[in-house]
Order: sequence, then structure tokens, then C-alpha cells
Amino acid sequence: MDKILNWGLLSTAKINQALIKPLRASKRTRLLGVASRSQSSAEAYASEWKIPRAYGSYEAMLADPEIDVIYNSLPNHLHAEWTIKALRAGKHVLCEKPLALSLTEVDAMIAASQETGKVLAEAFMYRHHPQTLKVKEIVDSGALGKLQVIKGAFSFVLDREGNYRNIKEMGGGSIWDVGCYPISYTRMILGEEPLEVFGWQSEGPGGIDESFYGQMRFGSGVHAQFDSGFKSHFRAHMEIVGTDGVLQIPSPFKPGLKNEILLIQKDEQQTLRIKGQELYLGEVEDMYEAVVHQKAPRISLADSRGNIAVILGLLNSAQTGRKITI
Repeated sequence: MDKILNWGLLSTAKINQALIKPLRASKRTRLLGVASRSQSSAEAYASEWKIPRAYGSYEAMLADPEIDVIYNSLPNHLHAEWTIKALRAGKHVLCEKPLALSLTEVDAMIAASQETGKVLAEAFMYRHHPQTLKVKEIVDSGALGKLQVIKGAFSFVLDREGNYRNIKEMGGGSIWDVGCYPISYTRMILGEEPLEVFGWQSEGPGGIDESFYGQMRFGSGVHAQFDSGFKSHFRAHMEIVGTDGVLQIPSPFKPGLKNEILLIQKDEQQTLRIKGQELYLGEVEDMYEAVVHQKAPRISLADSRGNIAVILGLLNSAQTGRKITI
């Protein structure tokens, strides 16, 4: 029989709830523990979600030899520190996006993974979903002809007082939180990095980008545009435009069990229906294959590093008013 991987949740963040169901749905994983900064908080969370073990500190979870995989759902500015600590404690790590907030941090995380031989992967859940794989298949088949433009957006109204997304020092800002998705999606579709980027931002409290508007130019001749924000009505979509067709994806970042995308060729519109799966299950199973069967994670660390480099370039552009070479 395949080994059962024991998982631990590093923090009691709200995003944990998205992972609890697939961890229990998979026959190859077991949610064993949750860690918080206090024993009472950990025990309350463990009781609510029926998790066997509660740890009153992050260190206590890392010291448990029965925990195989850590899910790092801490705020962005803590991703690097605690991922490196977990790797050095002998744990594999699935780290929430963005992987880190600087290339120095990313490189330190990659080095820790290589030195310890432990798997590290970024939790971009949409990348594992059947809809995303189908979109990539259609583009790669040449059905759209030569690609010209890719457009995307991800925005919502953030009205939670004191939320870390509004605190610059904690990795706040819309591009880190949601703009990273259309950037990642575009790079995934093209399989290349942009040559240069240009960005504008509308600043909110504390200097975060409350809204971001970005452009990317690729060596293949494709141009990309996206926007993200915390003040606009909810929007999440991608559009891929080629010489022979257009592909519209109404729900690219959080696809579900039943999905539809629109393929437009000449004067014909075709609605493609794609059977999906539980959104976060793919990253759980991908992690299992990487840890137990030594398969390369679908999202490589080089890929994750590339996304961070683009985000940093766009932020630099917005601050300087200049286009930035990547």
C-alpha cells in the first residue's frame, strides 16, 4: 500500500478551510495537526475542525516526527522564514502563494529545499484543475493561430478592517494577493518569461497598491494586460486572442466541478463544457506524487521564482514610472 502522508496546518488562517476537505477526500493523506501561537487557539481550532493534534507554537508542530507535510498559510511576509524552518526540520512544504516577497527569500527557500532534499511547492491551486489543463491543450494545439494578446483581471472589494492585505510590511497589496493569478496564468499559457513590464498603481492606506494595472511584453511577440484590485466589483476572467480564434475563460482562477469556456473561431462560437474536480484536490495529490513517488511538482520552483520576478518588476515600474526589463 502507498504511504499515508500526515499533514499539519501552520496557522489557523481562513484559507485552511479550502484545504481541509481535499485532505480528507484523498485516501493518501491525513490531516493530523494544526499549530497556532497559543495552545488555546490551536485547541479551539482543532476541536472545531476535528483535527487530532493541536500545537501551541509553530515550533512544536515542526518538532513532531509524525508530521510529513506542512501547509504554510501564514501571512505573506512569513512564508520564507517558516518554510525554511519547516524544511530544515525535515518537513515537506506546500506554501501558499506568493512563495515569498523577494528573490533573495525565494533563493533561500530553494536552497533549503535542495540542501534538505525535501519537496517545496507553491499553492497555486488553479494550475492543477482540468479546466486549466484543457485551456493549455487548446492553445498548444494551434487552434487560436499565432497568439497576439492575453488579457486578465482579478478584483474584489476588500472591506475587512486590519486585514494583512492592507499592510504593506506584511506583503499586502492587490498584486501580491490577486494580481499574481493573471500574471501566473499568462506565463503558464506562453511558457516563457516577459522581456519587459510596465505598471501603474493606485495607492491605498499605508502605501499598498489598492489597484494595479500592468502590461507585459514577451519575446514571442505576445502582449499581455491585466488589472487587480481591492476596490472594484468582483471580476475574475482571462481572454486569449490569436490570429485564428479567441478563448474566453469566465472563471480561470477558481474553477469548479462544472465549467464552461468559450472558443470563438471565425463567426462560430463554441461553448466547451469541462468536467472539473474539487479545486484544491489537485495540489494535495500533486504534493503526494512529488513526496512519495519523486515526481516533479507541476509548479516548479523556477516557475514560482519567475512569477515573483515579474511582480517585483511591475511594482518597480509603478514606483519609478519606467518600463522594467526582466
